[in-house]
This record gives sequence, structure tokens and C-alpha cells, in this order.
Amino acid sequence: MSERRHLINLAYRLLGSLADAEDVVQETYARWYAMSRARQEAVRSPGAWLTKVAGRICLDLLASARARRERYVGEWIPEPLPDRTEWINRPSGGATADPPDPADRITLDESVNMAFLVVLESMTPAERVAFILHDVFCHSFAEVAEIVGRTPAACRQLASSARRRVRAAREPAAPAARHAGVVRDFKQAWEAKDIDALIGLLDPDATVTADGGGRVSALLHPIEGGARVARYAVDLAGRAPGLTLLERTVNGRPGLVLQHDGVISGVMAFDVVGDRVKHIWAVRNPEKLRPWTVGLQP
Repeated sequence: MSERRHLINLAYRLLGSLADAEDVVQETYARWYAMSRARQEAVRSPGAWLTKVAGRICLDLLASARARRERYVGEWIPEPLPDRTEWINRPSGGATADPPDPADRITLDESVNMAFLVVLESMTPAERVAFILHDVFCHSFAEVAEIVGRTPAACRQLASSARRRVRAAREPAAPAARHAGVVRDFKQAWEAKDIDALIGLLDPDATVTADGGGRVSALLHPIEGGARVARYAVDLAGRAPGLTLLERTVNGRPGLVLQHDGVISGVMAFDVVGDRVKHIWAVRNPEKLRPWTVGLQP
């Protein structure tokens, strides 16, 4: 059971979905406990066995995800994660305490920031698995090969191809303090409905992408261009008088949480390059907001 945290972290990075990651880990453990005691004891390294099984399940899910995404209403954005010290409010022990949320066990680092996860979505399933296992979790290519079903040399090429995708898409991210300052300025300009200030904070080629999953109203297609994004933000603020914006950590970087009359209705992640916002990802699909709705710590 000590491997559960590692498996949740691995599966989330591979799938971009906390709910799917939890399902993968449950299935992995179901397969372990379905084996006889003799077969379990014959496994030289249970941790390696669990990682291999979880990796293969994720690979299968990634292969079928493209078909599922084609049926998805609007844009699909990876599930946003909170910083547990800001959001997770749990009973303190006891038999009636809720089980820990998987979000409690996700390590927030650069490999889960939204810009990075979006790049991962552009990779083939084999590239993504090889890259995450080797470059992020430091597994050897021999170990990766057992999961992907290819030779170690082929897995090395897959990881190299994925690395090139990351380098091509990644722009120098702003330092955390500057990122936070830009997001704070964006929040204040949005609250003031100051379109000129918003345009000044947005890159001329800025993009906003929203994910409602067909369950709530949201943009079906990205809006491109800083001026257009600014006008959309001001228009949205005008149509939502009960909107409250909260500064919160989203996938390890400063972001915003949207509340309507005290109810969380969205989470926004930002990609800040230099002193301007380059990308905004707004998740409104209620199924992806579960870790955010467990209650704010007093």
C-alpha cells in the first residue's frame, strides 16, 4: 500500500485526470489481490510490478482516449489540482473520517503545471508513457520497454521525440513571484472591468480555452487574441454580477478560482511568459472540480 502515492502521481501525469488515475490505481490493486499468495510472494519487487501494471492500464486508456475526446463536448482540459494546504478540509482522524482524497497525494511540481500537461496531450500514448516514466519518474528504458511493449532503443526514441515536443512548445515561464503578480493584476483588472488594463496584461496572441464538458455553459472553441480575450472577460463579468475571484494555487502555479454566490463554478490556470498572460485554461466541468468542492479550510 506504500506504493499508492507513487501510482496516483504516475497515473495522473499520464492521463491528466484525477478520477481516471484513481480508477487505474484501484484496478491495479484489484489485479494484485486477485493473485494467490504464492504468486504474490514470487514477485521479486511488488512496487515494480504495480508500476508495470498501472503503466499498461494507462497506455490502454490513452489509446482509447482519442475516440472518447472526439465525443467530448467542447474542449478537453486536464483536471486542475488544488494545493491541499489551501483547500482540502478533512475530519481529523477517527473511524468516521473520510478517506484521503487522491489530490492529497499528488506532488505538485513542474510536471503537473497546466502548460506541461497540455503539451503531453499532443503526444502519442507510447511517447507520453515513455517520456513520463523515464524523464519524470526516472525509470530505465529497460523497465519502460516492459510496459510499452517495445525495445529499450525504441523507447529511447519515443522519449526523445516527446522531449522535442516539450522543447518546441515550452516558452520560458515567468518566475513564481512574477507569475503571481501578473495573475493578481489580471484579477483586479477583471473585477474592475478595465478592458485597457486587461489588454495590457495579455499577450497579443493570448488564448483562452474553456472546458464545460457539455454539463455547464462554456466556450466550445478557444478565443484567440489579447483584445478579444479582454472583451470576453469584461462581458462575462458583466453577465455574472455575483462572481467572486479567489487567488489559489492551480497545479502548482498561481491561478484563480471562480465562485458564484459562494459556490465554486470554475478554476483558471495561467501560462505567464515575461510579464503577460499567454494562455488561460478555464475548467468548468463539475466532474473535474471535485477536489475543489470539499470545503475551504477555516
